[in-house]
Amino acid sequence: MTSKVVVHSTFKRLVQVILVAVLIAGGLVGIKKFSVWWKDTPGRPASQARGEAAAAELSSSQSNLIVGRSSVIDADTLEIRGQRIRLEGVDAPESSQKCTIAGQDWACGQKAALALSGWLGQRTVSCAPTGQDRYKRTLARCFVDSEDVQAWLVLNGWALAYRQYSEDYVQAEQVAQAQRVGVWEGEFTPPWEWRRR
Repeated sequence: MTSKVVVHSTFKRLVQVILVAVLIAGGLVGIKKFSVWWKDTPGRPASQARGEAAAAELSSSQSNLIVGRSSVIDADTLEIRGQRIRLEGVDAPESSQKCTIAGQDWACGQKAALALSGWLGQRTVSCAPTGQDRYKRTLARCFVDSEDVQAWLVLNGWALAYRQYSEDYVQAEQVAQAQRVGVWEGEFTPPWEWRRR
C-alpha cells in the first residue's frame, strides 16, 4: 500500500512539473506578443525600450550571464554568487553620501541602496558582463525579468546617468528630475563630484 502512495505521489509530481513547464512556455509566448505591442506604445522612455532590447540580447547570449539572487553593496554595485558587479551606465550616491531637502540632511546614499534592495527583493537578477572597471569589478547590464535595473534606478531618482561612460539613461534621468523623485526631491552633489572631495 505504501508503494502505491509513493508511485501516485511521484506521478502527481511529474504531472505538476509538466503543467508548470506548459504554463511557463505559454507565458513566454504571451510575453513575446505583449512585447511587440509594448514596443509600439508611445510615451515610453527610450531608455526603457533600450533596456528591453538589451534584455533580448541578454537571453540570446546566455553563455556568460551572471544569474542569481543579489546582495546590494551600494545602489550601483551588486554581488551575485560572490562576484561584484558594477551597474554600467549609472552612478548612484555613495553609501555615506548625504543630500539635502529644505535645509535638512538625509542619507540619500543609504536610502538609494535600501530602495534598490527592496525593489530587487529575492528576485533573480541576470547580468550581462561588458568589461571591468578600474577596481576589477565586473561591469554589466542587469535585468530582473525584462526590466532594466539601471533604468529603474534612474527613473526613480536613485542614480544618475553616468554620461562619462554612457548616454543610455539620460532620458530616464530627465523624467526623474521633472517628477522630483529620489535625490531630485532636494539638492545633492553628483556622486562623481562627491567622491573627489
